[in-house]
Amino acid sequence: MARSTAPRHPTETGTPASATAQVSRAARRARYDAATAALDPPFAIVDRAAFDANAAALVSRAAGKPIRVATKSVRCRALLRRLLARPAWRGVMAYSLPEALWLVATGVTRDVLIGYPTVHRQAIARLAADEVAAASITLMIDDVAQLEVVDAVVPPGRRPPIRVCLDLDASWRPLPGVHLGVRRSPVHAPDEAGALAAAIAKRPGFRLVGLMAYEAQIAGLGDAPPGQPLRGALIRAFQAGSFAELAARRAAAVAAVRRHAALDFVNGGGTGSVAATAGDPAITEVTAGSGLFAPTLFDVYRAWRPEPCAFFALPVVRKPTRSTATVLGGGWIASGEAGPSRLPTPWLPGALHLVPTEGAGEVQTPLVGPGAAALRIGDRVWFRHAKAGELCEHVDALQLVDGDHVAEAMPTYRGEGQAFLG
Repeated sequence: MARSTAPRHPTETGTPASATAQVSRAARRARYDAATAALDPPFAIVDRAAFDANAAALVSRAAGKPIRVATKSVRCRALLRRLLARPAWRGVMAYSLPEALWLVATGVTRDVLIGYPTVHRQAIARLAADEVAAASITLMIDDVAQLEVVDAVVPPGRRPPIRVCLDLDASWRPLPGVHLGVRRSPVHAPDEAGALAAAIAKRPGFRLVGLMAYEAQIAGLGDAPPGQPLRGALIRAFQAGSFAELAARRAAAVAAVRRHAALDFVNGGGTGSVAATAGDPAITEVTAGSGLFAPTLFDVYRAWRPEPCAFFALPVVRKPTRSTATVLGGGWIASGEAGPSRLPTPWLPGALHLVPTEGAGEVQTPLVGPGAAALRIGDRVWFRHAKAGELCEHVDALQLVDGDHVAEAMPTYRGEGQAFLG
């Protein structure tokens, strides 16, 4: 994998970047402040130029394979439409069946793969009652019991065929009892995939159309943690071994499944592995989403670092000391393993960091560092979220900044009254 020549972005500790990057960041802060001068924080923005550049970079990295956009990383219909109007972006990967039904009903797409199994009975009934939705949405399954849930809601003879995709576990198990990766599907071996495909083929009312294998331990794990060269080398070695094992196992699983079904697609990847996954001959499409917003978790990838694109602004409301500035709110914590990497990062102005004993607070967040002394009450601090789409759960709209003005206020899922995961 090629080493990126882009300047490092600061980590959550607030370490300054190069002098050139700091100049660029100062200009960016001035532009964002000017563009949103009429808005009162808290609010969130998306930089149009950075978003479009990241979308184009992902297409380039996919090397001709179509990209399915992960909606959980975007959570804004206007941006989903913007992406799907571009060449090479085809279809979405949703995270719930109610969401998928909404996206189809509102005309966003007619191609939805749901990334996770569903047992939402009301949504299943709606799917079974709508021929357009049934032809547009593919459910994810890894167990016959999930098919039985569908049958219990609406029997096969009273519904159109339900499209399903088989979820192949992509974790690496190099030794007995060793599990490297996330715990998703119970279907790990090619013969297990073949057996499940055979079971689906025998059941009326279902059509197996796809196979997915998401290599989270590669796509979602940064391989260049700052200040930890040995850890980075170990991660890269582990990821290389994992990918080689998965490529062989995925090819065998696809062959086993195709004995029972003519697959429309084989899906894999994520922002952190688009280029590698697209090079796998078994793959027909890749998924990406987080790289569009470029949250801080992607600052520690060696191959490609997307351009920071999504930010939220908080106002300075206190100066407890000359070298401390306190902003209102800030506790926009990302999901996953609890720790500093899940905290938001004060990014503009530079040279700011959180207080270790307080972190990011629900109602107020104190900031220290060289940049804090220059802040005054009423100033804005621009934060980056640790993950992508979760930012949208805190705001009703994303302000699309184009140059030095706000071009559009784009409602988020929350702004449209949708909260699919509560």
